[in-house]
Amino acid sequence: METTLRGVGVSHGVAIGEVRHMGTAVLEPPAKQISAEDAEREQGRARQAVDAVAADLNARGNLAGGEAQAVLEAQAMMAQDPELMADVDRRIAVGSTAERGVYDAFAAYRALLASAGEYLAGRVADLDDVRNRIVARLLGVPMPGVPDSDEPYVLIARDLAPADTALLDPTLVLGFVTEEGGPTSHSAILARALGVPAVVALPGAGELAEGTVIAVDGSTGEIFVEPSEERKAQLKGAAAQRKAALSASTGPGSTSDGHMVPLLANVGGPADVPAAVEAGAEGVGLFRTEFLFLDDSKNAPSEAKQVEAYRQVLEAFPEGRVVVRVLDAGADKPLDFLTPADEPNPALGVRGLRTLLDHPDVLRTQLTALAKAAEGLPVYLEVMAPMVADRADAKAFADACRAAGLRAKFGAMVEIPSAALRARSILQEVEFLSLGTNDLAQYTFAADRQVGAVSRLQDPWQPALLDLVALSAEAARAEGKSCGVCGEAASDPLLACVLIGLGVTSLSMGAASIPYVRASLAKYTLAQCERAAAAARAVDSAGEAREAAQAVLSGE
Repeated sequence: METTLRGVGVSHGVAIGEVRHMGTAVLEPPAKQISAEDAEREQGRARQAVDAVAADLNARGNLAGGEAQAVLEAQAMMAQDPELMADVDRRIAVGSTAERGVYDAFAAYRALLASAGEYLAGRVADLDDVRNRIVARLLGVPMPGVPDSDEPYVLIARDLAPADTALLDPTLVLGFVTEEGGPTSHSAILARALGVPAVVALPGAGELAEGTVIAVDGSTGEIFVEPSEERKAQLKGAAAQRKAALSASTGPGSTSDGHMVPLLANVGGPADVPAAVEAGAEGVGLFRTEFLFLDDSKNAPSEAKQVEAYRQVLEAFPEGRVVVRVLDAGADKPLDFLTPADEPNPALGVRGLRTLLDHPDVLRTQLTALAKAAEGLPVYLEVMAPMVADRADAKAFADACRAAGLRAKFGAMVEIPSAALRARSILQEVEFLSLGTNDLAQYTFAADRQVGAVSRLQDPWQPALLDLVALSAEAARAEGKSCGVCGEAASDPLLACVLIGLGVTSLSMGAASIPYVRASLAKYTLAQCERAAAAARAVDSAGEAREAAQAVLSGE
């Protein structure tokens, strides 16, 4: 008999297949003692295992490229953290085996991260994955991970580590469902990049029996257990209609009455560019530059290395717009040479622009590299600062850009509620705004973007978040300047229409979402989008906002 479950849909598409469960986590190794003469040998075993796991993570990152590469390289650095390895050596020296020393050292570090504030929950999950991989190698047991199967299946997991998500084979993994995670978790972002239907934050998903047939709707978040033939036909029909609409929609983004909406791509580096070009991106709305800095957490990349990487992206969009976000370090992206290690709450401490203003040489080198990379190219370069709180921040960034000789538009990201509330003041110093809806939701609702338990507050349909978007867009319109969205909200085809109705002037998203958003915008007039936006803001919950907007756009 068919039953329906509902989680959070994070990646478009429909998947119908049998359930396969993620490999179980590594068991806790026994706490047996070793003799003093065996300590050096066990320390060597531990280091070999750590180095092998780090190499494997880096290799996976090189294969995956783009955002996945940056995430996996960060995990590799975590595995080889000098303080962590020193703790492993100390534990082995007093009698632990290599596997037990690793297990206990990681447990202590895990507790330290957890006590530093909920913002680091995502890093705790990544740390657990690294520990499991090292212990599995030491015990000589299979790595926890994606199951082996000759037939396509729907993957069920408590959560998916980036190392697993990055290399999913879409020909075998039809879709995935997780008990934890949220719409802006690493796994959700990578699922969208892969084009794999996905639903997260579904409590009890692990109780679905192996081999059970389920249908996953990554757009609505619905899971149909043992779906009827009628339901399968309905879902397949809807998927076919969407595919036909995508094929028919080409060219620049616009509403049905010709209101132009530039559709841009979020990229993490040169590896993401081909997919963006293939999807018809009109430029880059968010070029995350962190990938360059993750290669070596102790030293900033040279100016020459930065110039080379930036130019590869700029050359891919001649006559197009490329918006570069300068380094966003701190919080869940710490770098040894920049971010303090003892902040009680890194999410509310020195991160983003604050970090760069404390290290003006790093900011100056990056801005100079961007200026050199753009020399002689017809690209429209725009550079923006993350985590701008007020006009003083905006002025400091604009002054740094001018001092570096950068010929580009300077902008500010709106990720802190104060920036939305005082957007018109900030626009006295910069030429455009870009809304990072992931962090804006996090700070508006005090809801960590990596914690599934508060995922309802991370929903970009929350009316309070829409109010802040509207305030920013209204301020930009009053100043005759632009206001884009580069958060994950832009990748929702229905919400994209609402954002345009709120006054947003451009949308930037993962390349895989661009065709969906283009097709959706092409169905409605600007006036319809504006009515849908008003309806969404007039209610009190995210679910009601989506329903109200859908009702307006469907003519109900």
